[in-house]
Amino acid sequence: MEHIALYRAWRPQSFNDMVGQRHIIQTLQNAIREQRVSHAYLFSGPRGTGKTSAAKVLAKAVNCERQQGSEPCNECPSCLRITAGNVMDVQEIDAASNRGVEEIRDLRDKVKYAPTEVRRKVYIIDEVHMLTTEAFNALLKTLEEPPPHVMFILATTEPHKLPATIISRCQRFDFRRVSLEEQTGLLSEICEKEGIEADPDALQYIARLSDGGMRDALSILDQISSFTDGHVTYQQVLGMTGGIPAEQFARLASAILEGNMGLLLELVEQLMHEGKSADKCLENLLYYFRDLLMIKMVPGADQLTDRVLNPAEFTDMASAFSRERLFEIVDTLNRYLGDMKYATHPQTLFEVALMKLCSMPQGGSGVAMSATSNNVSSGLPAVDNSEFVILKRQIAALEKKLEQALQSGGISGGGKETGSASRSASAQIPAPRISAPGKMPPNMDLFIAGKDSTDFAAIYKQWSFVLQAVKEEKVTVHAWFVDGEPVSVTEDAVLVAFKNTIHRDTTEKPMNRQVIEGVMAARLGKPYRLVTIMLRDWNEAALKSASQENKEELRLEHEHEAAGGTSEPWIDEAIQLFGEDLVIIKE
Repeated sequence: MEHIALYRAWRPQSFNDMVGQRHIIQTLQNAIREQRVSHAYLFSGPRGTGKTSAAKVLAKAVNCERQQGSEPCNECPSCLRITAGNVMDVQEIDAASNRGVEEIRDLRDKVKYAPTEVRRKVYIIDEVHMLTTEAFNALLKTLEEPPPHVMFILATTEPHKLPATIISRCQRFDFRRVSLEEQTGLLSEICEKEGIEADPDALQYIARLSDGGMRDALSILDQISSFTDGHVTYQQVLGMTGGIPAEQFARLASAILEGNMGLLLELVEQLMHEGKSADKCLENLLYYFRDLLMIKMVPGADQLTDRVLNPAEFTDMASAFSRERLFEIVDTLNRYLGDMKYATHPQTLFEVALMKLCSMPQGGSGVAMSATSNNVSSGLPAVDNSEFVILKRQIAALEKKLEQALQSGGISGGGKETGSASRSASAQIPAPRISAPGKMPPNMDLFIAGKDSTDFAAIYKQWSFVLQAVKEEKVTVHAWFVDGEPVSVTEDAVLVAFKNTIHRDTTEKPMNRQVIEGVMAARLGKPYRLVTIMLRDWNEAALKSASQENKEELRLEHEHEAAGGTSEPWIDEAIQLFGEDLVIIKE
């Protein structure tokens, strides 16, 4: 006898056979029992959750000759022929291959005729979101007011692509993913009836792989049962599906915890030799650390995920990591997983991600260091006190420089000072770290003087590494920051000139500036403030400074000035009003 795939052989033939959709089944059963069946239904949800099966059962129920309550009998000629697909009045249309307006117009013309074999015509349109806009418009009026002998059942996995006018004319039912327990129970029942021996953990892993789709779970079980000798084990499922056991992730996590890069690379090479893909390994490792974080922070979190088979092992591993480090690991793996979609060599990127995790400090980042007091109270490992001493010294030095700049008037809080009131106000308001867009930054004379210094030359050589580090830290910040180029440096600030105002404005946002300044502190060996300017403003300021230097060198002095005398007061006033360039003194 020809073999029939398990998902076809075990397709639900009645509402009671369906699993995981109790909220939909009960509604349809009540509507059939009370003779309140609608003319149009919309079944939406993930693949393999029973949308088309429910549509066929509903078609049998409304046409059953010996209906038993709300269920089809599956014994009368109508039920048997509908199950076999031999009734012309019950049509299943694939909208992916019949998506044009001509096919829908043909359907609209045939709807008028009364059924010849059963009581009601039923049109099941699968993947209805594939219809064109013109086809939807042709279906609209018929869907709203069909003849009394016609029922439409629309099925789709992407309901957001349907026009609102179509959705409003249907009763919508959202099918959910089948839970792990329901899938495992049905798989066990099918194995028992099909004569397949399977370990419970193997069935549970198959259910997890199917991601809530019962059809996918039955297809995997059918494939693995053909591969084995009648007994399905957990290791056989892993080997057939390319899965990775949790023990290997535990070894990777232990190597990261110990900082053993050699062992990490050996484990990666072993996974690649087993035929595992780097992107799947990275994705599963991200899920592993996510589960560790959940178990560490939420009591009883092993019930919140289907991946934790042995909670005791996860609890021991979670206690070895601090919360801050787990957050950093999840964030880093997530960023590398996004970059891997466009990577030419995914294995190399996977190895780099693991080495970066391995090189992280045990206590976490700077955020974790600042929260050491909370860590101590919560039982987490404390950070070395020497790092606090260095941070305190740096903060004290920055505060002293800021105070000196405020007292000397080097940093202003707004525009020009016009009186004592504005001077006192500007002294009370702390100056922003970065000047507003379109304005010149403070202390331009210091930046002009530092544009040719040795410090600037050293920073300019390191700038490509700074940009690369910003890209690794946050690629969106790099996309805006790469428009700028360093033009000068002072003792505690780097001046970056931008060609585009939008790039400068986005770079100056507090979150983006914090990322850039953190990278500069790590790459340049000392903390620097980020100060920005438009490139055209910088060029004008540098040109003006050069011209003033040339004028001072070639300036002619009057005899009375050279002798120590002073010029006439009205000459000084004219120069103050119009500037030296526009005032010509004639004897």
